[in-house]
Amino acid sequence: MRLAFLGTPDFAVAALSRLVADGHEIACVYAQPPAPRGRGQVLRPSPVHAFALAHDLPVRTPASMRDPAEVEAFKALDLEAACVVAYGQTLPREVLEAPRLGAFNLHGSLLPRWRGAAPIQRAVMAGDPVTGVQVMRMTEGLDEGPVLATATVRIGPLDTAGDIHDRLAAAGAALLAESLPAIAAGALPEVPQAETGVTYAKKIRPREARIDWTRPAALVDGQIRGLSPFPGAWFEAPSPKGPVRVKALGCRLERAVGHPGEVLDDDLLIACGEGAVRLLRLQREGRGAQPAEEFLRGFPLPAGSRLA
Repeated sequence: MRLAFLGTPDFAVAALSRLVADGHEIACVYAQPPAPRGRGQVLRPSPVHAFALAHDLPVRTPASMRDPAEVEAFKALDLEAACVVAYGQTLPREVLEAPRLGAFNLHGSLLPRWRGAAPIQRAVMAGDPVTGVQVMRMTEGLDEGPVLATATVRIGPLDTAGDIHDRLAAAGAALLAESLPAIAAGALPEVPQAETGVTYAKKIRPREARIDWTRPAALVDGQIRGLSPFPGAWFEAPSPKGPVRVKALGCRLERAVGHPGEVLDDDLLIACGEGAVRLLRLQREGRGAQPAEEFLRGFPLPAGSRLA
């Protein structure tokens, strides 16, 4: 099929790679404009943009798809369909209706739960036992279109948002690739989303990353796993030179009682408002992520220490 692909982050690369491997004609790849990245804040292309360049695919990075010139350029591509995966812009009706079959979004949740920008992180933070990816026909509303195909993924008690991201990206790439021929044949029914159970996955705000040990352990556990690896839930640990910021990137729920923020043993069992979490993976500022045992060799936090 002659397609346009609109996507930006790592999550979308797997789908684009699969479409290329399957022999579809990618008339154009659209991605968000290059953004400052790294310590030097050098302008760098997004993962999808970089993939397109590496595979000699035509690529455009408009600041807005509502620009009349961009709309006309999109119409001129003479597409059968558009595939959208975490693009990061809302698309006007003229763009959605330009391809002969329409525009189809691969979304990382089981709609109508977690419409919006951060569905994977929000699902883990909320303690959802299962999530998934769905192919939906795009409409002008935010992730409101009818669903054509679904793949589910379980969220285990130790899974981080990073773990689920990778599984959903792989499952989504396969689902989109398998759906396109059926869409072209008119063989996939379009199922309207339920009107009940709608939730929105708002962008993660910086203030959500600091751990409040007075909250129940189940909420702290979801926060740590849901914000791992990025942006990373963090706390302050005591040191001879003063408090040190540490990211908690993995944990496990356990039963224990203590003052919130108290280290209950020599292996990073931390008391919460109700229950406790055992920290399994951590990262100090300016250092790489480490398993707990390695972290403790360089930064001891013995029983009785207090985290803030």
